[in-house]
Amino acid sequence: MATSRAAQQWNAAQYARNARFVSTLGQPVLDLLNPRPGERILDLGCGDGALTEKLAAAGAVVVGVDGAADMVAAAQRRGIDARLMDGAALSFTQEFDAVFSNAALHWMKADPDAVIAGVARALKPGGRFVAEMGGHGCVAAIVVALTAVLKRRGINTATIIPWYFPTVDDYRGRLERGGFTVDYIELIPRPTPLPTIEGWIATFAGPLLNHLPEGERAQARDEAIELLRPVLCDDRGRWTADYIRLRFAARLP
Repeated sequence: MATSRAAQQWNAAQYARNARFVSTLGQPVLDLLNPRPGERILDLGCGDGALTEKLAAAGAVVVGVDGAADMVAAAQRRGIDARLMDGAALSFTQEFDAVFSNAALHWMKADPDAVIAGVARALKPGGRFVAEMGGHGCVAAIVVALTAVLKRRGINTATIIPWYFPTVDDYRGRLERGGFTVDYIELIPRPTPLPTIEGWIATFAGPLLNHLPEGERAQARDEAIELLRPVLCDDRGRWTADYIRLRFAARLP
């Protein structure tokens, strides 16, 4: 279990500065959801509400939930009905026509089956679950580089990788065991330009680097960046992360 020091900490301003591409690139999964006016939709892992706003703009009645208080507050400032809630302990029962999630499920690593069970409880009969998350092989180069620099310092990352990046077969099986019919599921390579590699590491890799004493983290980060430079940085200094997305659409009977 991660210590509080190593747990992921979310800051809405930092996220907006370093990771706005997450919501900007979320349009395809919104299109897959195809929200309709009057539908009641749950945005699971709503973050600062940038995509939740688009659901509302389509005429849906939207509730957002997130496990980070600062992100919930940012979403509320947009006028969204956003609530602080653990994704593995959803408190809704047959309230929603659809559950939507973008770039959040891979952070709910501890018990993905509990997340799916909570989604099933939250949906009305016939409701749909449409989402995109990191899939098998996502940010593999970054994981290898961070693993290498931590190993040099005596830290085994086998139990502290903060993300759950499943295969198609893995997640399809979980959805089906949770009572869903899977209409579509696919791994999608999506090389993703980054504002900066330092910003990506600061925003997303805290659960790894925070296992080091504070005075060692910057050096470890810089070592990882140099390992990554030949594969993720072009000759103009532009960084592109090796993202792979798992996108799916499922429904209850």
